[in-house]
Amino acid sequence: MNMHTRAQRGVSLVEVLVAMVILAVGLLGLVGLQGRLHVLQMESYQRAQALILLHDMASRVMLNRNNADDYVTGSPLGEGANCALIVGATRAIEDSRDWCNAIQGSAETIGGGTKVGAMLGGRGCVESLGSGEYLIAVAWQGLGPVSAPPDSVACGLGDYDGGADSVCVDDLCRRVVTTVVRIADLT
Repeated sequence: MNMHTRAQRGVSLVEVLVAMVILAVGLLGLVGLQGRLHVLQMESYQRAQALILLHDMASRVMLNRNNADDYVTGSPLGEGANCALIVGATRAIEDSRDWCNAIQGSAETIGGGTKVGAMLGGRGCVESLGSGEYLIAVAWQGLGPVSAPPDSVACGLGDYDGGADSVCVDDLCRRVVTTVVRIADLT
């Protein structure tokens, strides 16, 4: 029997190591994909919550059209605002207080009454544009930097920048949804 014509049997150690490296790289890719999907799911959830709250206030303004000017906010409602200090007996004041609580997440709480049912750092603003037009905006903290919303939407402007070593600078982590409500003059 000739030594050079002998058939190879089994798998060499090098081939096993190469297969393990390929498998490890593939699994690490899947772990990274799973993490990215989690971030995208949270961003999507927050946007959906913001759109619900935006539509809620737009409906409230349209239903109370004769007093639409009373909905204009001097400062953002939600994060950092004490909703209990919004007092009064008018429909607009009650709507603003309810909207403030909803932006803070009062629809869902965890132990101790911590509100968790809305966006991270949510803020809501109603601004008069004149001629019976009102800009309603909801802003919140995104999980990562993207392009900043236009500065013409002042709601939450500059409130979502992180510290010196943060990737959240120049409003790159601020997310905003807006709508314009037009109140027709029916006289």
